[in-house]
Amino acid sequence: MRLMIDDAVWGFNKIFSEFGKIITLPGKEICNETLRDCDALIIRSRTKVNEELLKGSKIKFVGSTVAGLDHIDQSYLEENDIAFSSAQGCNANAVAEYVISAIANLSNEYNFNLSSKTLGIIGVGNVGKRLDIKAKQLGMKTLLNDPPRESVEGSENFVSLKTALGADIVTFHTPLTSSGAHPTHNLLGSHNFKYINEDTIIINAARGGIIDEMIWQMTPTKANIIDCWENEPNINSTLQKSAYWATPHIAGHSIDAKFMGSFMIYKELCKFTRKPLNSDIENLINPESRIIKENNLHDTLNSIYSFQDDDKAIKDISNFEDYRRSYPERYEWEHFSTQYPLPKNI
Repeated sequence: MRLMIDDAVWGFNKIFSEFGKIITLPGKEICNETLRDCDALIIRSRTKVNEELLKGSKIKFVGSTVAGLDHIDQSYLEENDIAFSSAQGCNANAVAEYVISAIANLSNEYNFNLSSKTLGIIGVGNVGKRLDIKAKQLGMKTLLNDPPRESVEGSENFVSLKTALGADIVTFHTPLTSSGAHPTHNLLGSHNFKYINEDTIIINAARGGIIDEMIWQMTPTKANIIDCWENEPNINSTLQKSAYWATPHIAGHSIDAKFMGSFMIYKELCKFTRKPLNSDIENLINPESRIIKENNLHDTLNSIYSFQDDDKAIKDISNFEDYRRSYPERYEWEHFSTQYPLPKNI
């Protein structure tokens, strides 16, 4: 078996070498011509998987080691009997930690108590559920908006989009879709930006295109945290300059999340090829525990990882893609022993 793998896939050699010969390229350089003799394709988010990419190739398995699906033409894969697996949920905890870190920094900057603020969580799936848990442990009131879940579970635990947009802090965690019962493209746009005011904090750590950036750049807010952008890496310079944090789509880029993305696809490829799991692979992440002695949330989280450095790293927008590809090592909170009690997953 010949495997084409995006060279940004974490641990690709240790995890996938048992399946056959590995060929690597940057995700944006993977094209139809490079796939001609390959049997499997393992990518992240920078490769558009569609007929143009795969036509005439021998690819029979596609694995995406990231949570998003908007770069995958699933209908084409199904119609051509190409197996597909994604790593949805792999980075959910990492993104939730990013958002809590952002809120902690904003609380310190603007001198407010978290317990006095409402958090509107739009999209309560893998990320939103974890964020809801963490925010409540910090004393925040959460307003949950998720029409697909509400249609199944009832309205008791959910609010309208209008109500969620009226929260002190509004954070987006939906997929990017343009069709279906609940499309999310420009979910915050010309029809409802009026519910955002100059005291609102907006966070987008979901996908570019969920918020209409042309309206956003003209709307006064207390602060913007932007990790996901339209037209990456050619991001909106006006929004970047005005944002409290402008980061290069790295909210989910913890080592834990990258490993889990690779591991989830590894397990699916084992099923596809009927190979037994190698138990050693599950234990590849084992960093030395580190003690954090700070006595407040802001300093504790910035001692674990300072996302302010990610903001500074792309002040020159041309650094966006290179910084993202060579992102510093960042481990999730569970690997640290902290004096200040951090929210935990339940």
